[in-house]
Amino acid sequence: MRYCRLQTKHGPQYAEVVDRGGRLWIERLIPPFEEGPASDFVDSAIDAFDPLPLDDAQMLAPVAPSKIVCVGRNYGEHAAELGNEVPAEPLLFLKPPSAILSPGEAIRIPALSKRVDFEGEIAVVIGTRCSQIGPDEDPTWYIRGYTLANDVTARDLQKKDGQWSRAKGFDTFCPVGPLVTDEVDPATGLGITTHLNGELRQDGNTRDLIFPIDHLLRYITAAMTLFPGDLILTGTPAGVAPMQPGDRVEITVYGIGTLMNPVL
Repeated sequence: MRYCRLQTKHGPQYAEVVDRGGRLWIERLIPPFEEGPASDFVDSAIDAFDPLPLDDAQMLAPVAPSKIVCVGRNYGEHAAELGNEVPAEPLLFLKPPSAILSPGEAIRIPALSKRVDFEGEIAVVIGTRCSQIGPDEDPTWYIRGYTLANDVTARDLQKKDGQWSRAKGFDTFCPVGPLVTDEVDPATGLGITTHLNGELRQDGNTRDLIFPIDHLLRYITAAMTLFPGDLILTGTPAGVAPMQPGDRVEITVYGIGTLMNPVL
């Protein structure tokens, strides 16, 4: 299943996305997920909804996480480009849910930073509460699907602070979308690209993850419980670079789509 969240005349709603002859359409509205704002849902809107092309919809972020768990330096070439060693264990940090940004909305460069980078990533959306996943369990059972994210980072503040909460936690620093799907499998190798103003800057593949997703879920849940809707950012390939006001960032994975955000 593929789904998105969009703005309708009845307010924000979740909806199923289908392929019609090579073009994605929003087919029908669906009830909100467990973590979603149930007050948004209008039962009568289901019958009143007219299908429309995904490109014509006012898209919203398709997730409402209680937390955003991120993995740093999970591609060897990215660690090298910043002069860092490859970690022996997953390097975890958190972004606040207040950083979530919808597709098409603007990333805002804060006055406090002189360098703000894009970091295109594949993100995992948790579907079922999980804690201390065992070595014999299949972690993918807990996954609802996959989406795209931009782990926007104030690089100068990251270096200055010595820890990453402020540098990665500004409002608008976690664009997510455009949809969530369980019809792709990162374990088989998903290509991910990032274009800045139409120029290819990142070109990676999940085959190159240092710590694959099943390992990450076991590692994370050994420390903390994950709830439905929680978001796991799996790391960014090499090629990160600064953004400037007026830029346009596009992160693409075949089968998930393109997450586009302008920069202010």
